[in-house]
Amino acid sequence: MVPSDATALPDRHVCEQARLSRDARFDGLFFTAVTSTRIYCRPVCPAPAPRPHNIVYYRHAAAAEAAGFRPCLRCRPELAPGDGTWRRGDEVVARALKLIDQGALIDASVADLAERVGLGERQLRRLFTDRLGATPVDVHGTRRLLFAKQLLTETALPITQVALAAGFGSLTRFNTAFREEYRMAPRDLRKRELPIAGDAMTLRLGYRPPYDFGAMLDFLRGRALPGVEVVDDVSYRRVIGTPDTPGWLRVSAWDGETHALKLELQGGAAADLLQIVNRLRRMFDLDADPQAIAAALGHDDRLRPLLEARPGLRLPSGWDGFEIAVRAVIGQQVSVAAARTLTARLAQRHGTPLAIPFEGLTHLFPTPEALVDADLTEIGLTRARADTIRGMSRALLDGRVDFRPERTLEDFTARWVALPGIGPWTAHYMALRALGHPDAFPADDLVLQKAVPTDGTRMTAKALTTRAESWRPWRAYAVIHVWKASMPAAKPSAVVGATQVAMRLYR
Repeated sequence: MVPSDATALPDRHVCEQARLSRDARFDGLFFTAVTSTRIYCRPVCPAPAPRPHNIVYYRHAAAAEAAGFRPCLRCRPELAPGDGTWRRGDEVVARALKLIDQGALIDASVADLAERVGLGERQLRRLFTDRLGATPVDVHGTRRLLFAKQLLTETALPITQVALAAGFGSLTRFNTAFREEYRMAPRDLRKRELPIAGDAMTLRLGYRPPYDFGAMLDFLRGRALPGVEVVDDVSYRRVIGTPDTPGWLRVSAWDGETHALKLELQGGAAADLLQIVNRLRRMFDLDADPQAIAAALGHDDRLRPLLEARPGLRLPSGWDGFEIAVRAVIGQQVSVAAARTLTARLAQRHGTPLAIPFEGLTHLFPTPEALVDADLTEIGLTRARADTIRGMSRALLDGRVDFRPERTLEDFTARWVALPGIGPWTAHYMALRALGHPDAFPADDLVLQKAVPTDGTRMTAKALTTRAESWRPWRAYAVIHVWKASMPAAKPSAVVGATQVAMRLYR
């Protein structure tokens, strides 16, 4: 069960049951602090259960650390999935957390953060303390140190590079912060055999089960751009970085019963590591809370059987906002296959070729600068589509539109719809796939209008929007389930945590 207020700490009885049963569905939704050892753990910690009177439960890892507890070295709280309830949607704390994840407090103050989300500094501090039990600075500090702890534990990255990747300006500051918070030196976590230098860096990306990884790969495979991405039956690969510091990554399922994906990463700058991980967590929807989503949508008779049939379905986001925007425009009123062909031509013609290709990865996707004045009709686009892509490239460079995490869904879609050639469907599709926004809802979608009613009629966009009011703030998940249920059955695919079938979405 989940608490009636999904943002609140589950009651103690629920926490006790989850802790004693090591229920992975609650991983990251609360943390268990042990007063006798001053250590805090995930609910799934394999260590012997401590006495109940020695336990304090916290909603957020930062709250446990602010109270003087340090992370367990056995269950490793840095591997817990993020609390998707707080990092999704338009609630102020959610938008502020997304900004903190992007490093907003590395070179700015809490006052600056508050201004970006439209609040006063004191009000933002109070919200964080009331909802999370920790201040924005506490959350920022815990996020950095836990990521550093993961890098120290799982990689051979030099400690100076770990400090840089975690957002510390100097090694001295990093060492001091690590010692003060965890009562050990960073090098103390290096007392084991490490990967051979030069190998691809490997990191674990945790999630809450069930997770339909096979369905996610199936969606991405149908849209993979040759030269930019390669998707096979077990993994996703793509080129990343810049022409000066290119790299590649591969995402696959972690071996065994571990509820995690495996990231293999080669190249790129150390300072970009945290952003790479954050992008992938959004892209593969790793911080979703299936219980909260099912509780919100399961009351609807149309959605309940879909949720029961495919509890592991997630939002398939994308690596880069501009790339998704280009795909969305090219995909207007054409098939997925045709859109992929045209977008692949654009990437090959206007993207940056790699000096050293890697296993089918040959090009970086073009930037807005590369397309703002490009002749796109030569690849087969209509003049109207070409004008739209050039226009939105100019708007991105001018700052009229963006993919900033502090935007609300209404603000984001309004800015994009103001551009010629961008309608509500395209704007909401971009919100779903570029932002991973859980409430994006393309009400103009023909499949939705026909599939939501079960009597053979077609709903208008207005009627569909009214019907979906009760699905907030998870309308995008309803969209994914309805789209999937409307497609012909596909061959079975690999599922992590539940028996599923492959997913082929409408767009």
